[in-house]
Amino acid sequence: MRLLLRVLAPLLGLALAVVGLAIVVETVTLWVAPASSPLIVPWPSWRTAIEGLTWQSGVVRGVAIGVGVVGLLVLLLGLVARRHDVYLADPVPEVTVTTSPRSLARAVGHEVRSHEDVVSASVVATTKRITVKASTLDPADTVRDAVRARVDELLGRLPLARRPRVAVSVTTTKGVK
Repeated sequence: MRLLLRVLAPLLGLALAVVGLAIVVETVTLWVAPASSPLIVPWPSWRTAIEGLTWQSGVVRGVAIGVGVVGLLVLLLGLVARRHDVYLADPVPEVTVTTSPRSLARAVGHEVRSHEDVVSASVVATTKRITVKASTLDPADTVRDAVRARVDELLGRLPLARRPRVAVSVTTTKGVK
């Protein structure tokens, strides 16, 4: 979602800048050479079409509803895309300590990869859940228990305000040991 906002924000800004530039160009053209106006936007024909509309017109209400819906979608997108911090235990009441889910995933991944039987691992962390996917050359069941124990031990050492659920899956890969 944050990626979508990072793409959407410059595009909306660019669109507003183009509209603003078109207004400036049309205004200057009308002041300097009224006979050659309009230059880009056919505003005289638009003005005659809009003159007959009132606030009770269906077109005006439809446009207002459409703008409102798009505005609500952008607002919801912004609220959903906010940063979801992982809260740590506060050392004192006046201080709030947080970390990012990426940092938590990095710490868990480092701990999992340090296990001697783990060949590779990927970790995804959110505020509510940590998902560990590891590969091993040994039987997956024994390594899964050891990896889960390591992750639980690490989460016990971290001063997390709320402990996330942990899901560990281990697959056995073929290879020379």
